[in-house]
Amino acid sequence: MSFRKHVEKRLHKKEKAYETERLMKEKRSEEYEVLEEVFDRSTLMIIYDFLNKGLIDEIHGVVKAGKESRVYWGKDKQGNELAIKIYLTVSAEFRKGMLKYIEGDPRFKGVRRDTRSLVFAWAQKEFRNLEQAIAAKVRVPKPIAVKNNVLIMEFIGKNGICAPSMKEHPPRNPEKIYKTLLNYLRRLYRKAELVHGDLSEYNVMIWNGRPIIFDVSQAVPLSHPLADTLLYRDLKNINRYFSRLGVKVPSIEECYRKVTGRGRS
Repeated sequence: MSFRKHVEKRLHKKEKAYETERLMKEKRSEEYEVLEEVFDRSTLMIIYDFLNKGLIDEIHGVVKAGKESRVYWGKDKQGNELAIKIYLTVSAEFRKGMLKYIEGDPRFKGVRRDTRSLVFAWAQKEFRNLEQAIAAKVRVPKPIAVKNNVLIMEFIGKNGICAPSMKEHPPRNPEKIYKTLLNYLRRLYRKAELVHGDLSEYNVMIWNGRPIIFDVSQAVPLSHPLADTLLYRDLKNINRYFSRLGVKVPSIEECYRKVTGRGRS
């Protein structure tokens, strides 16, 4: 059954309580169980809306799963590959973790503090951070659409296989990649006025010989009270990683000056 028909069928059957009970008793594949866990009625309606608008034409399996979200591989009507990120809306742990990044961000000053509202803001935050990064000429997945807890982005990889992270496959030319990442951090800081806040070998992909930063939902504006601390941590992480690969890295203080144009007070 195509995913479109699956969504239509689910939307109709959700209206009847006995159908839900019957569906729960059916034998499901592992992927179907994941869909059941992530796709509540609200999320199904959003997916259905994206299908109707032609933003999504196909959805296939999970390519990345975490405590906070699932990323599905999909395609649009032109056959372009998509990453469809669906944030879970019931994770209390996730709520606690995201608060420090949202509080102090003037872009989300009026956000309510219930879990669902925070998750919706988090998805919007990632979308806007991706837009700002691209405008600053930092290579990140291109954002396509966002609504509530569903974010559609460019898929980095081919035929449903994600590009490897630096943790999975260290780069063949580490010195060049290191310099590129420092330049990306500089552009993020000076042009996008953002600090990534969680940069490490786990969230940098290597694709076609170039680094691509992903998972930017936690990135904060320079006005955020934690911006300076988070930037310092980003620099420590990449210096630690690349020094292990034999790259002669500058001191953290020198990296900080290169990125910000000033010394740390």
